[in-house]
Amino acid sequence: MKSTLLVSAVQQPCHADRQTNLDFSIAKIHEAAAAGADLVVLPELHLGAYFCQNEDYNHFDLAQPIPGPATDILSAVAKKLHVVIVSTIFEKRAAGLYHNTAVVFDKDGSIAGKYRKMHIPDDPGFYEKYYFTPGDLGFNPIETSIGKLGVLVCWDQWFPEAARLMALAGAEILIYPTAIGWDKEDSSEEQQRQLNAWITIQRAHAVANGIPVISCNRIGFEQAPDSDKGIQFWGNSFIAGPQGEIITQADDSEVKLLSCTLDSARSEHVRRIWPYLRDRRIDDYGNLTKRFID
Repeated sequence: MKSTLLVSAVQQPCHADRQTNLDFSIAKIHEAAAAGADLVVLPELHLGAYFCQNEDYNHFDLAQPIPGPATDILSAVAKKLHVVIVSTIFEKRAAGLYHNTAVVFDKDGSIAGKYRKMHIPDDPGFYEKYYFTPGDLGFNPIETSIGKLGVLVCWDQWFPEAARLMALAGAEILIYPTAIGWDKEDSSEEQQRQLNAWITIQRAHAVANGIPVISCNRIGFEQAPDSDKGIQFWGNSFIAGPQGEIITQADDSEVKLLSCTLDSARSEHVRRIWPYLRDRRIDDYGNLTKRFID
């Protein structure tokens, strides 16, 4: 990784009008680049409202090929501003075959690589299994001009195995584009527990692997179709260092461009004093490949 990086994450609302969302994202990328950013991360599926709140086959019309219209635009922005961009796209791979896909654009505008979301949730309001085929590209960091980026997506952030495999493959930063929020029927205490768990698990990935984490969420209430329910996306995007220390963080409702400098020397120092990779008992971890140990 480049010795020091100025990294940014865009916390934004995502409305029904896709052009408005894309224009907003691009404006924030310009803002970050003007401040000297090397990397800008956008929220999960930032092009539109979170359509997975119900099962509707018409939503498949929202999907795009990669490369396609949205990636062509973001490629041009990355090249013009000389910045690495992480975006997530509802990918149309073939008729009847769709993925939730993170795309990484390098500073020259090329697509450095992509990651297809591996863990697909299926919960009330989050009916992603209806839309997304589980990823088939594995947990492989994406090589860019600024280093190896371990890009994962939303539900992936709860699984320590995903973070570990990215780190073992050489990821220098873990990046989590996210769309997660509250059910308004939950109590305030339950909402706080959920938020605390979400922050804690991702900070733990930074600690356990000795590398920074960038977590980028959306904000705002999004009404469920044909229902009085919906999701209040809880924001709280943050960037944490290799000991899990939060360097910068947004609240639950503000539009914010989070930015900070990451230093690869710090990650190396942390790994030297907390050598988890050295002390792993790989000879006795075989059961991790089992669904359950009876």
